[in-house]
Amino acid sequence: MPNRLAELDFPDRVGSRLPLPVSQALVGIGCTAASFGTRALLDLLLPGAGPFALIFPFVLIATLVGRWQAGVLTMILSALFAWYFVLPVHGSFRLIVDGDGPRVIVNVLSGFAIVALAEIFRRAVRRAVEQREADVAERDLYLREFDHRVRNNFAQVTAMLDMQRRQMEPGPAQEALSEALGRVDSIARAHRALYRGDGTPGRVEMADYLNELCEALRTGLLERRSIELLLTVEPMRLERDRAVALGLLVNELVTNAAKHAFPGRESGKVQVELTRTKDALCLTVQDDGVGLPAEQPKPSSLGQRLIRAFAAQAGGTLESKSTSGGACFLCTLERRDDE
Repeated sequence: MPNRLAELDFPDRVGSRLPLPVSQALVGIGCTAASFGTRALLDLLLPGAGPFALIFPFVLIATLVGRWQAGVLTMILSALFAWYFVLPVHGSFRLIVDGDGPRVIVNVLSGFAIVALAEIFRRAVRRAVEQREADVAERDLYLREFDHRVRNNFAQVTAMLDMQRRQMEPGPAQEALSEALGRVDSIARAHRALYRGDGTPGRVEMADYLNELCEALRTGLLERRSIELLLTVEPMRLERDRAVALGLLVNELVTNAAKHAFPGRESGKVQVELTRTKDALCLTVQDDGVGLPAEQPKPSSLGQRLIRAFAAQAGGTLESKSTSGGACFLCTLERRDDE
């Protein structure tokens, strides 16, 4: 609400095109004309009723829109109009009714009081808006600094993991470091998507995030084996924690598919889809490999624990099944507000 009131400041909005006195005069004359028109319409029904009553709303509007100068101009012109055309004798400034003189003075002073109060309110709103804008600018500065530091930290962790991985002989330890590297990279990409500053604060654009994540998986994990990774994402912005959890889940499921779905094959296809229905979000990761083993992996294994933990962190339930074309994992999440 304060922002909208501040945007009503006509001199500010046309300051680059019109001098300040001109813009204020335009507001004052416009509000006076509106007051005259309203007075004329009322006189068709109730001639002479409330000669000054209709002035005050337009004085208030003029002050809020054009500052106190416009309010004073509206008050003076409207009061003169009411005095000349509404009070007896019509078409004259002569007063013949006892009490009209004091009535004119009281109404004019009341109008000036409205101008003063409206100007105080307008300035208070303006100061509040300026303070809020300064606070937002300061917060954005801190966020950019925080973003820079966190990105550096992610880069250092990634570099150390990658260096350690390269120094090790091929084997389970190297694979474990590669998986850890992929998880850190997934979180880092979600962080970058979060702090791009081009949308709702605290939310991640999932199409950009998952596109970037899948491109990294193609380059670092699938390219050497000619495994095709396809991605379909409906436009949506999710809360940061939910987005990170889904990114980690995609990273884990695609990595598992690359490791286990295509034994003895140098090619294959993995399909990732993030869609939504009226009540739910659906993340599907499906491959055209050998399918799930008849004997399911132990729930206590690290991979299974991570997959279920990521699904739970996203607020979803995970189902897995073998199809005629391979394995399919479906994570269903309840839709929240603005998703």
